[in-house]
Amino acid sequence: MDELIFNQLKREVLGELGINLPTYLKYHSVEHTERVLMDAILIANEEAVSPIEVMKIKIAALLHDTGFMFTYQNHEEASCVYAKEKLRKYPISPEDISHICEIIMATKIPQSPKDLCGKILADADLAYLGTDQFPAISSLLYAELKCFNPLLDLQAWNEIQIKFLNQHQYFTQYCLTNKTRIKEAHLQELEFSL
Repeated sequence: MDELIFNQLKREVLGELGINLPTYLKYHSVEHTERVLMDAILIANEEAVSPIEVMKIKIAALLHDTGFMFTYQNHEEASCVYAKEKLRKYPISPEDISHICEIIMATKIPQSPKDLCGKILADADLAYLGTDQFPAISSLLYAELKCFNPLLDLQAWNEIQIKFLNQHQYFTQYCLTNKTRIKEAHLQELEFSL
C-alpha cells in the first residue's frame, strides 16, 4: 500500500470513528488514534524497521481501537473483525492483513507483542505514560471510566494508576531509553499523593 492509498484509508477510518464512537469515550477518541499513529511512526522510524513494516504498523495503529465503535469489552478482537472487512477492499495480501491483526492484538492489556511491529504499536498505544501529557490524558481515561462506574473516586483511580504503572513495561529500545524515567516520575508523584 502506498502513501496515497494509506491517506485514503486514514480519511475513511477517522471519519467513521468521528461519527460512530460513543461520546462517553473521552480517552479512546479520534485524537487518541491520531496520537497513537503519530507515536507509532516515530517509534518505528527510531527502531529502523523496513518501509513495508512501517506501513503495517501505521495501518494497525489507525485501526487498533475501531472496535470501540461496536463494543467496550474485547474491543481489540472487534477491531480485527473491522480491519479484515475494511482492508479486503485495499491492495493488501491476506498474510499482511493477518499480521496487521496480530499487531493490533499486541495492544490488549496485559500487552504481549509477538514481534517488533507489535512491540512498536504496544508502546505507541501507551507512550503518553512517559510524557508530560500524562496528567491530562489520564484524566480523560478517568472521565471515561466514571461513565461505567460513577462511584470511582480520585483516590481509587490513583491506586489503579499506580498498580498499572508498576506492571507496565515498554518493549522498544526507543521507549525504554526515552520514556521510562518520566513514567517512573509520574509513578512516584502518584504514590506521594496517596
